[in-house]
Amino acid sequence: MATPHLQGSKGDYAPVVLMPGDPLRAKFIAETYLENVRCVNETRGMYGFTGTYKGFPVSVQGSGMGQPSIGIYSFELFTEFDVQTILRIGTAGAIAEEVHLRDILIGQGACTNGNYAAQYRLPGTFAPIASYRVLEAAVQAAEQSGVPYHVGNLFSSDMFYDDAGSLAQWQKMHVLGVEMEAAALYMNAARTGKEALCICTVSDCPLRGETTTAEERQTGFTKMMEIALETACALS
Repeated sequence: MATPHLQGSKGDYAPVVLMPGDPLRAKFIAETYLENVRCVNETRGMYGFTGTYKGFPVSVQGSGMGQPSIGIYSFELFTEFDVQTILRIGTAGAIAEEVHLRDILIGQGACTNGNYAAQYRLPGTFAPIASYRVLEAAVQAAEQSGVPYHVGNLFSSDMFYDDAGSLAQWQKMHVLGVEMEAAALYMNAARTGKEALCICTVSDCPLRGETTTAEERQTGFTKMMEIALETACALS
């Protein structure tokens, strides 16, 4: 049945869902890579599509920006639509010195300055991590793609404009890059017994003042999309 944020019913989404933050990136992926595509969600303009890639069922659903937004969409997909695996595909800012524009980051874990874990009332600090089976499949797909990639910790920040300028502090801990969603996604996957992974393309290097264009961020990061799609096939 429909939720407050997703229309449709069970069966409208494939077991594996690619989840970009930008709904227009979801539309681009569906139109570029999927066959037999149908739109399964338009609520709030957060487009979702289901089709096939190399014969395997795959869905693409926008998540919006930030942990609260992906927290809503991923939780509803996991609990109401029988989705088993969510692959976040988004952009990140480089933190580690060896990370450069357009490199691929695969989030083995996700640090955060957010308070998403407070809802679980845990007697300590939860460490959000990716599902190893999905991580392994993504690394193999990245190897075959031939593009530069890095595996390690991401930083899921609740702030895009960081008045404290904290990225240099995270660099000390060899965090690869900053984004805004992975930690909440990993926590939802852990809580529901499902699988998740975050794959990002480096769109800017805040500590070095380097950046890409808005158009490239929407439609140009195709290697990340292809790695995620190949990962989805490997999991099917």
